[in-house]
Amino acid sequence: MSVVVVGLEQPRTPLDLLERVAVGEEALGKALGALRDRSNLSEVVVLSTCLRTELYAVVERFHDGVADLQEFLAATAGATSDALAEHVKVLFDDDVTLHLFEVAAGLRSAVLGETEVLGQVRRAAERADAERASGPVLSALFRHAVKAGRRVRSSTALSRGSTSLSHVAVEVAASHLGGSLLGKRVVVVGAGEVADGVVGALSKARVEQVVVSNRTTERARSLAARTGARAEGLEALPAVLDEADAVIVATAASAPLLDRELLERAARPSAIRGRRRLVVVDMGMPRNVDPSARELDDVTLLDIEDLNAHAELAMLGRRAELAQAREIVAQEVERYRAAERSRGSAPVVSALRQRLDELVAAELERHGSRLSGLDDSQRRELEAVIRDVLAKLAHPPTIALKEAAGTPRGERLTEALRTLFEL
Repeated sequence: MSVVVVGLEQPRTPLDLLERVAVGEEALGKALGALRDRSNLSEVVVLSTCLRTELYAVVERFHDGVADLQEFLAATAGATSDALAEHVKVLFDDDVTLHLFEVAAGLRSAVLGETEVLGQVRRAAERADAERASGPVLSALFRHAVKAGRRVRSSTALSRGSTSLSHVAVEVAASHLGGSLLGKRVVVVGAGEVADGVVGALSKARVEQVVVSNRTTERARSLAARTGARAEGLEALPAVLDEADAVIVATAASAPLLDRELLERAARPSAIRGRRRLVVVDMGMPRNVDPSARELDDVTLLDIEDLNAHAELAMLGRRAELAQAREIVAQEVERYRAAERSRGSAPVVSALRQRLDELVAAELERHGSRLSGLDDSQRRELEAVIRDVLAKLAHPPTIALKEAAGTPRGERLTEALRTLFEL
């Protein structure tokens, strides 16, 4: 048994490929079910964000399990496994732990120390558990990853400044509107966690008006009510965009919500705003805005790659915190490994001892008539000798298991003991 992660992430994966393998919220249940039903996969968690799609799994046979995960990604992307090979990352056992802890801590994000990814890691584990795709191994791994991410943020200065893509999106929009959103009108499409972060960032930018537009109008009203924004349904989007200077799209939609024709109409000279350039920031993965809108003269379309480039410059001042953050992650990785070693060996050792006790009792009872000539003292002495012999035979494998617990060798020894002694 091994723990593996197979996935794609920026910057090693082109954006068009990354959006093809993205697993949206509406498709997550089906994806988990399909992976859960594969015979080589005991546990599965799918982590799909704007920067990565990763499949975490406990596999019975390493190569077969990895092949199953690669085939799933290829099928999702509408490609072959060979076509994805140069972009796919495969990690196993201890490397999986370190990678996931770094992801949760925001150390593998475009915005160093970003806050949004921690919630995404937590929700991925919760959804896998709800779909009965996860189990004790991945549940414990993801719980400790969230703990590590929280500790990094509370113990370092990585959380200072712009630490989410939501804040970066607002900064990028401002940079294309003269450096400030003061007096501007901004539309936010979406009402989920990322959109919530965008609206929060806009509240500090002294914009003239924020409009929250969402498919479910009630959710738009709920978000708008907390921030003093205006709420609209998606059906009102054409009219709303006609008044906007910028639109930030932050939804989990699996297809573009804003097409080229809609943006072309919105960018035309307006009686309210006159002739102006419409700035559109697409935070979606897959993209929520038709990429061909970049060709429009009066539209500036920016996507995840543009946000990443901006974030790279912004995070230079926080790189000094990296050493401390990585040290914290290393400490949490070792704590997790120690806990796994303790959990991994104790139940098997206990079961082995119980099994041997049961064998002794059963054999003494089976040969009771042959031992009837022994008095109580002799019978106890015979039983003690038998138990001593069995204890000495069990001692070497028990010590080997304890020393190797929490490692791939320990997992192999555990399975061997369970098979040999029918534990």
